[in-house]
Amino acid sequence: MTQHETAFAELDAAFPGRIERSEAVRAQHGAGDSWHPAALPDAVFMAQSTEEVAQAVRICAAHGCPIVPFGAGSCIEGQVNATQGGLCIDLSQMDKVLRVSPEDMDCSVQAGLTRQRLNEDLRATGLFLPIDIGAHATLGGMASTRASGTMTVRHGTMADLVMGLTVVLPDGQIVRTGGRARKSSSGYDLTHLFIGAEGTLGIITELTLRLTGIPEASKAGLYSFASIEAATQTVVEALQFGLCLNRIELMDTQQIKAINAYNKVSLPEQPTLLVDLAGSQGQVEADRDTFDALAGENGAEVHPVDTPEQYAKAWALRHSALYAARGLRPGCSSLSTDVCVPVSELPRILTEIEAVLQDEGIVAPMHGHVGDGNFHLVMLFDPESAEEKARVQKVHGQLVARAIELGGTATGEHGVGLGKKSYMEAEHGAALALMKTVKRAVDPANLMNPGKIFDL
Repeated sequence: MTQHETAFAELDAAFPGRIERSEAVRAQHGAGDSWHPAALPDAVFMAQSTEEVAQAVRICAAHGCPIVPFGAGSCIEGQVNATQGGLCIDLSQMDKVLRVSPEDMDCSVQAGLTRQRLNEDLRATGLFLPIDIGAHATLGGMASTRASGTMTVRHGTMADLVMGLTVVLPDGQIVRTGGRARKSSSGYDLTHLFIGAEGTLGIITELTLRLTGIPEASKAGLYSFASIEAATQTVVEALQFGLCLNRIELMDTQQIKAINAYNKVSLPEQPTLLVDLAGSQGQVEADRDTFDALAGENGAEVHPVDTPEQYAKAWALRHSALYAARGLRPGCSSLSTDVCVPVSELPRILTEIEAVLQDEGIVAPMHGHVGDGNFHLVMLFDPESAEEKARVQKVHGQLVARAIELGGTATGEHGVGLGKKSYMEAEHGAALALMKTVKRAVDPANLMNPGKIFDL
């Protein structure tokens, strides 16, 4: 009997009938929404409490069995792929809102709760969690990958909104970090050590989150430009004006073509900005007029978005971008980039990579959170063609290298997982060795999501 089988026998005894080993369940938990090859765990455990997670981790630790945390499986860099087998701990049944404090504008939740469910539950309080990512994701997974999305330009990322965590360490110990105070100078900032660690240092089981008020008014604007440069110049000017911008999304000509085909609409096939302004009614109206003027000075054609129905339709078009892009080549796979650079460097990097894509003959619609310098190229390739896959990976590497040269990062929001490991040394230098030192100190047996972010 192998070490893993010994662990599973003990897990079966501790949780009778709840350790799933069927191939169908394992396959469901062995890959995210990505181009990375699936890697199935040996077994899956659907945890229902922090104490159950801790008990399962202690058993695995005693027998040297790898552990992979799982939320919704929407990650795209292979974070949930069990490359060394072991036990997948699924937290999706831990989906309760534990506490809401409207007066303090915060709440505590279990890690398996999705952001959509949380915001539905919060609606009556007039509060919401201002993270708007494209995927259906759990809050524990979003903290683990330091997720952000379209509202980052105003509200920041998960790192800015998580106040405290409950975490199960690799030895099964339960620790609580942070708290509900709005600030603290007490000790190491352990909360942010686990945010973005992608489950390599422990399993997040509960979160305390900072909330914000639902704005009195929201208005959108849709603008077509003759060039990417004109669109990004408008964004830079709008940010300098201090407008009440909530979301600023850029889509290139190819992405608009894909959206038109996918949604059966007829937007002008040009680089396009979709913006969202939020605040008081008067402020929103005035600031949108200002944005209209700035865009007009840069040659934009303004498309009215004046009613709630038009607002919802405009943002539905933006949220269809990934699936619309994939629709350009049915049956294809896609490598979705997420480099992030200083906003002023966006025109340069976009112009440079567009030339490379044309030279390589790669179809890659672009959409991005231009207000914070983060953009996605959905690079499409035939999964049966090793040559196409290699070409896409080569261009991805060139893009990341250029982003780092311009003061940016390999990943603005998707995380490292398996896909960005090879770029970590170029981005972090000697700091990568410090990350490995922390990993060895917290997880000396390298059992917690091994092989992700870097190799030991």
